[in-house]
Amino acid sequence: MDPEQIPLRALHLPDAIGWWPLAPGWWVVIGLAVLGVVLLLRRAVELRGRSAPRRHAMRQFERLKVEYERHGNAVTLSTELSGLTRRTMLAYAQRADVAGLTGEDWLAWLDRGLAEPIFVAGAGRNLLELPYRDPAADVANVDIDGLLVAVRLRLETPLGGPG
Repeated sequence: MDPEQIPLRALHLPDAIGWWPLAPGWWVVIGLAVLGVVLLLRRAVELRGRSAPRRHAMRQFERLKVEYERHGNAVTLSTELSGLTRRTMLAYAQRADVAGLTGEDWLAWLDRGLAEPIFVAGAGRNLLELPYRDPAADVANVDIDGLLVAVRLRLETPLGGPG
């Protein structure tokens, strides 16, 4: 038989394997990825919610600093800083642990978790007596910059310590 006369057809390759529907293993991978994203988002929202009082306190601190630069009254500044510090610490600790503290006990409590005692033995000590001074009194010997640094450090540092 003549090869030209044999009724042969051209070769037909099968269609390429489609990517859809996905194999069950891919559904498991997609499910785990979605679960991971959801858990990460949930954790981020929790952390952001937990740090909301700190962010608010830092905005208030900056506002008080700007006002002090405008009016220059150290007694008013210290009164406002004392209130801000008390309110912020009440947001982080049990009310019964913080609300009744005064004097040296309050300063010692503020030093919890800080690297050095800046309230008991440093410029933060001004939170005890400065708010009760006469606003017209001479406060030239008071370390206002040190007080601002101490309060900022306390507001920025979590109660458990640096981190």
